Amino acid sequence: MKRAVILLSCAGLALVIIAVSVAYRPTRGAHAGTQIPNDGIETEAFELVNLPEQVVEDRRFDLQILVNGRPLDEYYARGKNYVEAIEGAEYEVRVRNPLPSRVAVALSVDGLNTIDARHTTAWNASKWVIEPYGTISISGWQMSSERARSFYFTSERDSYGAKLGQTANLGVVSAVFFRERRSIVVPVTPPPRPRPLYEEDGRRDSSRTEAPSAGSRTEDSPKQKQSGQIAPVPDDEYAATGIGRSVRNDVRWVNMDLDSRPAAEVIIRYEYYPALVRLGIVPRSYPRPDPLRRREGATGFEDRRFSPEP
Repeated sequence: MKRAVILLSCAGLALVIIAVSVAYRPTRGAHAGTQIPNDGIETEAFELVNLPEQVVEDRRFDLQILVNGRPLDEYYARGKNYVEAIEGAEYEVRVRNPLPSRVAVALSVDGLNTIDARHTTAWNASKWVIEPYGTISISGWQMSSERARSFYFTSERDSYGAKLGQTANLGVVSAVFFRERRSIVVPVTPPPRPRPLYEEDGRRDSSRTEAPSAGSRTEDSPKQKQSGQIAPVPDDEYAATGIGRSVRNDVRWVNMDLDSRPAAEVIIRYEYYPALVRLGIVPRSYPRPDPLRRREGATGFEDRRFSPEP
């Protein structure tokens, strides 16, 4: 039996799930699978205190990015869902469970698990737990059982991923959902897990690092050097997620017995407006009045017998 760690939060954190089966095809707002294997895996999970519940009318898992409590508009293109990132704005990730049973969600931002900042498969990731018909919101990177540090849109160079030397998957939020087979209410002690070293003083401004000079790039981590991989050079032009101010977020670990096959996967890509224009996701803005629109309305002939005097 393979063991995985699952995290369930009570301050309103979000859940995400990553597909494990090769035949599984991720979809936005996917319906729960109808053919689920009968082999359950006992797993450790994190539970969020005072978790709010919300009854939903449909049977779709959903993932949203919110700024100031309001979901960002989504644009569907190239088989993906995109949202426009707002530079400097804090955001939260909201996830809902449409099922009458609990689910565990592996949630990653910029390719990093929102619980321990690791880059793993969805099955091996620590996960959040959502109650039946529940909705939770994850507002930051979980730093301890009582504290998180907020998400905010920033440049690649200032991102949390750049600070950890993980810049290969910036600009994506991914959620993978796993169904619970049965409840195990006995609390468990979480296994020891190394946390990426990152110094912070509780203020977002001081958490940002000074941008390297032109022509330079960030130093590769020892692990990357050993594997022969070189992290992409961060860029100030594109959106990524930073690690911001500390916020209270109480969580606890619980055991869960999960189906080994994910029920659904939901992914959102985020970019600044200029990048969305370059990708063809949103139309380019034009000045008003727009001479080009006037020219598009031109005709070849009109009802006139002779040429008028100028």
